[in-house]
Amino acid sequence: MSSFSDDLDLFRSEVAAFIAEKCPQKLKDMPASARTICWGGKRFEFASDEQRIWMENAASVGLTAPRWPVEYGGAGLSRAQEKVFREEMEKAKAPSPLESFGLWMLGPALLAFGTHEQKLKYLPDITNGRIRWCQGYSEPGAGSDLANVQTRAEDKGDHWVVNGQKIWTSYANHADWIFALVRTDKDAPKHKGISFMLIDMSETGVSTKPIKLISGSSPFCETFFDDVTVPKQDDGTSRIVGELNRGWDVAKHLLTHEREMIGGGGSGAAGGILGGRSLGAFIDTLDDHLMEDPIIRAETMELEIDTLAMGMTMERYKDMAKQGGVGHASAMLKYSGTELNKRRYEILMSITGSEGVEWDGDHGTLAPEWLRTKANSIEGGTSEVMLDILSKRVLELPSS
Repeated sequence: MSSFSDDLDLFRSEVAAFIAEKCPQKLKDMPASARTICWGGKRFEFASDEQRIWMENAASVGLTAPRWPVEYGGAGLSRAQEKVFREEMEKAKAPSPLESFGLWMLGPALLAFGTHEQKLKYLPDITNGRIRWCQGYSEPGAGSDLANVQTRAEDKGDHWVVNGQKIWTSYANHADWIFALVRTDKDAPKHKGISFMLIDMSETGVSTKPIKLISGSSPFCETFFDDVTVPKQDDGTSRIVGELNRGWDVAKHLLTHEREMIGGGGSGAAGGILGGRSLGAFIDTLDDHLMEDPIIRAETMELEIDTLAMGMTMERYKDMAKQGGVGHASAMLKYSGTELNKRRYEILMSITGSEGVEWDGDHGTLAPEWLRTKANSIEGGTSEVMLDILSKRVLELPSS
């Protein structure tokens, strides 16, 4: 990136100065537990002017997507520079300027499989927070068996007509666009004949219905496509990413990024009620004598050690990804990270006892967050599927 030095020491000073000047102090002073995620998108309402200013300032120099090429809205940083940027953000207590499925999943897929025209058209809108994306993968009959998707796209010459249903579509009711797996060849074997399609959620025939969870929230939706017209070309740019009927290749690549994202919840201090603190630090806020209990102390320290190990494994994974050789590591990360996050909340619930299950008590959000962790081992591929992948593809164990 031209505005920053390639020298790491000088870069650290420059990025620290940028954060100090461009991230409003009000955001840095705000407790992590009180912060809201900046999702971006046409309908997103900023929690404050400061949140908007920080996102716009970071996006203006590509720091919402530090590793992406400059020409596509990123900062063009190296892996080492990105790590320094994250470290300086944490040091300054600056929140992430922007989070989105576009950054975590679609962007990497487009960078790997998209045409230059697709990258120019879609990626800058992601990095600038103008368009919010959701993921249209799972269906009522195609969850773990994802290749069994039945949402179909019929070829009508200059456009497709899409019909079908997706389920567990995270934040679909807030999204502007959806990247979806659709069947474009009904006669092909199930892993074939699937295409990776980009669909505008404002098209006639697209509708969503939130699914209320046991935690009381509704982050997931059912998404319906009823005779939705999708143009084959949008200003000369194809709505199909990768090759027609070869969407499974794109889907598998994207899943590695999704699983890394979900597994990352186990690699560091969680947000939510923990407010970015480690488990031990949070327990001390409940009662500074709790850690004197040998059982609580042993369980907490064991989890903290495993968390540090997971964090180092994630760093190693990122270095492997830079060299293009990650294999099936994403399945291991997804399984380990989600199980670790579940353990974290099980310990908290066991410590707080009956008070922990109160919905509006002193531990207000603990119970909903604990319940939400149960979905970690389902979304992005169940823990059972991840273990199956590891046993077959990594350990090469025989099928039962």
